Amino acid sequence: MTTIRLLIVEDDRKIAEIQRRFVDRLENVELCGIAHSLADARDQIEILAPDLILLDVYFPDGNGLELLRELRAEDSGSDVILITAAKEVETLRSALRGGVFDYILKPLVFERLQEAVNRYREHMERLSSLHHVAQKEVDALLPRTTSESAQSTEQRLPKGIDALTLDKIRAVMASGRHLSAEDVGGAIGASRTTARRYLEYLVGTEELSAEVTYGSVGRPERRYCAQTP
Repeated sequence: MTTIRLLIVEDDRKIAEIQRRFVDRLENVELCGIAHSLADARDQIEILAPDLILLDVYFPDGNGLELLRELRAEDSGSDVILITAAKEVETLRSALRGGVFDYILKPLVFERLQEAVNRYREHMERLSSLHHVAQKEVDALLPRTTSESAQSTEQRLPKGIDALTLDKIRAVMASGRHLSAEDVGGAIGASRTTARRYLEYLVGTEELSAEVTYGSVGRPERRYCAQTP
């Protein structure tokens, strides 16, 4: 798994400490520095060349969006997740124009940061594995292409549903067979209860349909299959 070298740029020391503790909990993420001013951030970026920067907007010595524009003008290899209390639409527009990887509103929640960093890692691993580029690969890499709506759905999965397990279950159900939660759980190495939670989620999104069947002893059993177009 790729290790991400991360820099925190936040002028509020208490908030920076909270972010540091969150980063410490992330797997395969190395905190390479903390900057409390834009001037300090510029120095650390130049010396440490982090993969990813958690960047605030408002600083006593300037605006984080200025730093973002500088990084893009210099073709920096560092990517940026903006973490800010700024809720103005123009700030969001400027961040998107500047090419932020993600935009997270304060107060920062650990699960939201974890999700963003994991998506960043997947993005970088996918990019580094490419030998040539086709439109499908481009659409998968760019978060604001026509695949945006599908990605947004992935990002808003409910609690208890993760994308990796969901993809495994989709692959099993692609066979077209009518399967029980126990069948699916056995296929992916999960419990019947876990499998059923995911299967019912897919029924709710209308990717699967479900029907009740009765076994030889008359016990009702819920079986699932892929929706036919």
